[in-house]
Amino acid sequence: MSIRNVISFLGQQRLWAFFCLIIPIVSQAAVNGETRTITISLTEEPPQLNSMKATDQVSIFVLGHLMEGLVRYDRRGRLVPGVAKSWDVQDLDYTFQLRDDARWSDGKPVTAHDFVFSWRNALDPGTASEYAFILYAVKNGEAINKGERPITDLGIHALDDHTLVVTLERPTAYFLKLCAFASYLPVQEDMVRAKGDRYAADAGDFLMNGPFKLEDWVHGASLRMIKNEHYWDRDNIFLNEINADYITSDTRARLNLFLDDKIAYTSLDGDTYKDALANQLRIRSFITGSVFFLEYNHRDGRLTSNLNLRRAIQYAYDADEMVNKVLATPGNLPGISVFPVWLDGVEGKFRDEYPAPKAERNIVRAREYLARAKEELGGDIPPLILLVGDSPTASKQAEYIQGELLNNLGLDIRIDKQIFKQRLAKMTSGDFDIVGAGWGPDFDDIMTFGDLFASWNLNNRGRYNNPDYDQHVRTAMNSVDTLTRMEAMANAQQILFDDAVVLPQYEQGVIYLLHPKLRGVVRRVTGVDPDFTRARILP
Repeated sequence: MSIRNVISFLGQQRLWAFFCLIIPIVSQAAVNGETRTITISLTEEPPQLNSMKATDQVSIFVLGHLMEGLVRYDRRGRLVPGVAKSWDVQDLDYTFQLRDDARWSDGKPVTAHDFVFSWRNALDPGTASEYAFILYAVKNGEAINKGERPITDLGIHALDDHTLVVTLERPTAYFLKLCAFASYLPVQEDMVRAKGDRYAADAGDFLMNGPFKLEDWVHGASLRMIKNEHYWDRDNIFLNEINADYITSDTRARLNLFLDDKIAYTSLDGDTYKDALANQLRIRSFITGSVFFLEYNHRDGRLTSNLNLRRAIQYAYDADEMVNKVLATPGNLPGISVFPVWLDGVEGKFRDEYPAPKAERNIVRAREYLARAKEELGGDIPPLILLVGDSPTASKQAEYIQGELLNNLGLDIRIDKQIFKQRLAKMTSGDFDIVGAGWGPDFDDIMTFGDLFASWNLNNRGRYNNPDYDQHVRTAMNSVDTLTRMEAMANAQQILFDDAVVLPQYEQGVIYLLHPKLRGVVRRVTGVDPDFTRARILP
C-alpha cells in the first residue's frame, strides 16, 4: 500500500468543508454504546473509491471497510478466508471456492464472474490503472496491460458462479497476499456498465460486499458507513455505523475534536503530542512499516535528472536531524533505505543481512557534487519546485528542506503546497522537480518495496528508468528461492543509493489517541490501517 501516498475543492466548497470542521453534521458523542456508532475524522477526501483505480491510503482505508476480496487479514495479521472459503494450489493454478452466502449490498450473490471482470478491467490499458502492475503475477497480465494481448487472455476463469481458477505467469510465493489488496477486489459488472465514468463517484454509484456499506457521502465534508446486512460474517460485526463527520489534515483540529469527544481516534504530531501529554491522555504508538522520502523527477529536461545534483542534495541532508528535531515524535527511524527495517530476509531481517549504504552529511563533498552539476547544466541552478501536501506536518518538513538546501548549497527551493487530490494529479503528470512522497506496504513481501522504482510501475512518479534495476526486480519476482531473491534486492538497494533515486527521510512510527471505550481496533503493517471493522464498544 502503498503508502500506499500519504482534494481538490475551491471557493464555496472549501468554505463549506471548513465550516464542517466546526459544526458537525450529526451532533453526537464520539462513541455511542446504545446505537453502536463511532465518529472519526478522515485526513483527506477519498480521491478514488473505484477499486480498479484506487492508489492512495485514504481511499484504500475506506475501501477496506466497504469491500472484501478472496482473502483478508485477521486481527493478528494472518491471511484468512474472505469471499473464498477455501482454495487449492497445483503448480501455477489456484482454484478458489467462493462462499454461497457472499452478497453484494443489494443482496445479489458475489460470483467468480465478478472477479474475472474486475481483474481484466484493472489491467485493460483503457482503464489506466496506476496499480495494474500488481496484477502482473497473473498469466498474460503484463502483456494485456501493454496492449499486446486482449483482456480475455488473462489467466483467470470462472468455472461456475462459485469456482474461480487463476493461472500465474510464473511461480509467485506471495500471490495469496496479493489477493488481499484493493486491486484484486471484485466489482459487479452491471453496476460498472450502468454508471460508466461515474462508477464509485458517489455513495449510490457502486455496490459493496464488505462489512459496511457507504450510506452517505457529502464531498469535502463527511461520509457515513453503516453495517452491511448482507455481509456473510455480519454476526461478528459489532458496530452499526462509522461516521466520518470531519475531514481535515490539521492535527491540531483533530486533537481538539478528540478532547471535545467528537471523534474516537486521532494521530499526533510533535506539537499535539506535547498537548496530549499535558492533558494526561493515554498515548499509544505503532510502527506503520511505511517509508517517506523526497522523490526526484528523472524525466528528460528536468534539472533533477542530473545525477550530480541529486548526489549534492544526498550529502547535504541529515536524516537524524529530520527525525529528532523536525518530526520530534517517538517511534520514527531515520531514513536510510527504501527497504524498511521490518522486512524479512533470508533467515533474519533483510537490512541486518544486507546493510543499506548511507550518505553521512558531508557539506564539502556535497558542494563538490554541486559544482559538477553546475558545470554539466551550464551554470547556476535555477529554482527547484518542491511539491508537498498542505498539512502542517508536510509544510514543516518542506520548510526544513528549503532552509537546509539554501544554507548548505545555496539552492533556491520553491515550495508548491497542494491539497491531496491535486498533489496526486501533479505527481502523476510529472509537474514537479522534487516531491514529498512515501510508500506503505501493500502485501507482506519485500517486493512491495522492491518494484516501486521499476520502469513499468506507474507509482514510480519520477519515471526513474534503469534496466539493471529492472533486471534485479525481475530476478526477485521470478524466483521462489529466498537467497536468490534477497541477493537481487540487495543489488537493487545499492543501485537506488548509487543513482540517488530518492532521498530517504524517515521510517514512520505514529503516536495516536483512541477512545477508552473502543476495543478491537486493529493496527497492522499490511492491510487496512487502522481497521475498525470488528471494533466493539464497552458498556
